[in-house]
Amino acid sequence: MTRIIAGRAGGQRLKSVPGSATRPTTDRVKESLFARLDAWGMCEGARVLDLFAGSGALGLEAASRGAATVTLVERAAVAAAVCRENATLVAASCPDTKITTVQSAVAGYLGRAAHHRWDLVLADPPYPLDNAELARTLSRLVGRLGPGGVIAVERSTRTEEPAWPRGLRRFEDGEHGETRLWFLEADDDAAAGTSDAD
Repeated sequence: MTRIIAGRAGGQRLKSVPGSATRPTTDRVKESLFARLDAWGMCEGARVLDLFAGSGALGLEAASRGAATVTLVERAAVAAAVCRENATLVAASCPDTKITTVQSAVAGYLGRAAHHRWDLVLADPPYPLDNAELARTLSRLVGRLGPGGVIAVERSTRTEEPAWPRGLRRFEDGEHGETRLWFLEADDDAAAGTSDAD
């Protein structure tokens, strides 16, 4: 059982995805992640995309901290159902946040949502997903970040740093136990071509 750490829905317990296929982010890692994001002013009023959402805990933490919209993308039907249940729990405390759950493969969703822009993208892919596939997925976000947008990627410390796709650059990272967080932003050329259109 995980929980919302802070914000409007702080303390709200969330349902977990049954079975061992989904690896939840620990509270320690989540606290570290959102401490940085809050310091950068990334949640309040943000358009947030949570990829490989699992139970939706990361995106819903952003909702609790004032995000304007949160989209949870999860392929597995069981996990997507848990996302919807947790979204309903959090929405009761966050009536001004629009929370949407999409049951879809990440690549398919990003292909269909070509006109969308996001301020914060949270990506916690399954550890077995190799770096090449992760880079291909992230390449679909090039030109899709709003001004000052950030992508936060969670990976195992046993995994080498991916070769980030052209158009994105790492500007910070941090290690927390068995987890490493990578923070990406648009490089200068990609940022110059980004529209603020929704």
